[in-house]
Amino acid sequence: MRTRDVMTTNVVAVNPDTPAREAAGLLAERGFTALPVVDDSGELVGIVGEAELLHDRLPQDPRWLVHGEPAAARQAPAETVAQVMLKQPVIVTPNTDLAEVADLMLEHGVRSVLVVRERNLAGIVTRRDMLRSISRADWIIEAEIRHRLDMVGGALRWAVDVSDGKVSIVDKMGDETEQHVAEVLARAVAGVTDVEFVGERAVHTGN
Repeated sequence: MRTRDVMTTNVVAVNPDTPAREAAGLLAERGFTALPVVDDSGELVGIVGEAELLHDRLPQDPRWLVHGEPAAARQAPAETVAQVMLKQPVIVTPNTDLAEVADLMLEHGVRSVLVVRERNLAGIVTRRDMLRSISRADWIIEAEIRHRLDMVGGALRWAVDVSDGKVSIVDKMGDETEQHVAEVLARAVAGVTDVEFVGERAVHTGN
């Protein structure tokens, strides 16, 4: 699977001049962990997350100061997103393999990566998107594969069975070239973990 198969394209983003307090409100309201930052042309210029927006924003509890303890030195909280955003976010393209995306998330310790197309923001992929893709019901995966294989030889040509994300396919024509096409189509379906071609008796079609 590729990034484009699971990414969210209707992305909530902010501008470098967006007030930091407003960006924090968006995170809290929408349940996001980070927001892409784009300029007026739509070009990605950074990302801002919970940690950056919380920095120096919570005042020290005054009850600690009743006995004369000095207040800890603190900087003034950021006023705009530009002051706290990360300017080099982890990015991928719509064609990046999801296995590579997962590795990048683990390597950088992030919960989401941004998807760019020619430097412009195209989408976002989160850990939740990845988990959702690998936990789809087998019958949903099977239905989608059958629909895709209709384009290669028609619905009566292929027998398909899915168990725990593993796809078994029978090709009644035995054409290796078209089997390769069918395998590529099947592997592109979210939730598929493996694809194999088997003998006709090995697949239960439910007919």
